[in-house]
Amino acid sequence: MSLQILRMKKISRRQFLRRGTAALSAGVAIPYIVPSSVLGKDGAVTPSERIVMGAIGVGGQGTRHIGGGIWVQGGGFLSKPSVQFVAVCDVNANNRDNARDIVNKFYGNKDCASYSDFRQLAARKDIDAVLVGTPDHWHVLVSLAAVKTGKDVYCEKPLSLTIKEARELADAVSRYGRVFQVGTQQRSDRNFRFACELVRNGFIGRVKSITVNVGGPPVWSCYAPQEPEPPWLDWNMWLGPAPWRPYTSAIAPGGWMAYRDYSGGEMTNWGAHMFDVAQWGLGLDQAGGLDGIKPAFGGSGPVEIIPPDGKDFKVLTYRYANGTIMTRDGISRPFPGVRFTGTEGYVEVSREHLETMPDSLVRQEIRPDQIHLYVSINHQDNFLECVKSRRRPASDAEAGCRSITVCHLGNIAYWLGRPLKWEPQKERFIGDPQADKMTGRAMRWPWRL
Repeated sequence: MSLQILRMKKISRRQFLRRGTAALSAGVAIPYIVPSSVLGKDGAVTPSERIVMGAIGVGGQGTRHIGGGIWVQGGGFLSKPSVQFVAVCDVNANNRDNARDIVNKFYGNKDCASYSDFRQLAARKDIDAVLVGTPDHWHVLVSLAAVKTGKDVYCEKPLSLTIKEARELADAVSRYGRVFQVGTQQRSDRNFRFACELVRNGFIGRVKSITVNVGGPPVWSCYAPQEPEPPWLDWNMWLGPAPWRPYTSAIAPGGWMAYRDYSGGEMTNWGAHMFDVAQWGLGLDQAGGLDGIKPAFGGSGPVEIIPPDGKDFKVLTYRYANGTIMTRDGISRPFPGVRFTGTEGYVEVSREHLETMPDSLVRQEIRPDQIHLYVSINHQDNFLECVKSRRRPASDAEAGCRSITVCHLGNIAYWLGRPLKWEPQKERFIGDPQADKMTGRAMRWPWRL
């Protein structure tokens, strides 16, 4: 019998194994021409070493993280040779189909599965890691489902909708031994790391104040009129744990970030980046210190939060245990950024600039015997490396929890309109039961932590 040489297009690992197994069981030797990538030659990653990924929430930033684009460092996950994308999920059929088509086009096949219910994707045993790009009010529930089924997670910021959600997730990540990367990619930016190293090593002296330039809290509710539910959107599932309300296009597919039921507004959107940098620079982003370096003073967050009162406090103000003051206010340029002011100078950093006083600090070398912070060049690459090594990533769940808590504390102070005392180690307010209730929220049945 003559042998037929089969020309091999791009086929998936499962197709290859399934065809080979079927041929062997039939006693037929099929001489596939195997590409070098399958054998791990020419520097390629063998299928057995690839990280199998799925994505939950693939509109906007979720899609960009898959395929690359603005605000995504160095391309999306599809560009990483160590990744095999196999599934996408979204309650918005337009987003879901678009993401599926992007993945299929990249691989030249139709193998990418698509789901409308995240629990179906989370239940797949062949998936190693999950990208979470849902609206904010879903971040924790979706991430918990992935963590509890043994998956590592890359979750877009902000980490949570409430303080208690953030703590629940950080504890679960630790309990289940998962790798979790929060999408605060400034942790993988040289200028932000260097700015925090200048501060941590005392090059501006003792830190007196920090200015964080971000937008404010969300409005309480959306009063837009009811509209017919679009056929491409599962509105009930989109709402999920949020209170029920009739559909309006003012909320979905866009606009939800302005409203408290779904987001913390710009306080948690840009605040998740910039308050995180402030905590990083102070060394207060981990319980007990980061990378074995103990915090300069007690706790891991502010001890008092004071909203603007029109008299003594013109802007939102935080006090730390050592007397350092942090405010939500403008800096020298309009970009979201952070300025650390010390007794001997300042460091100001944003995505557009790095400025110091004295000017020479921008050229300062950090000596080997001084504090060096976690080095990550690319946020996605760092996550993938840690999935393989099981090392803590640059922006882990604990750091994400500590930083997003600062954002939520500011929102609670705005909403209550009075000064609040906070115990950062116990993560509770002092003598204020009403404020304590606002660290969490009831979830709409059947959703719960």
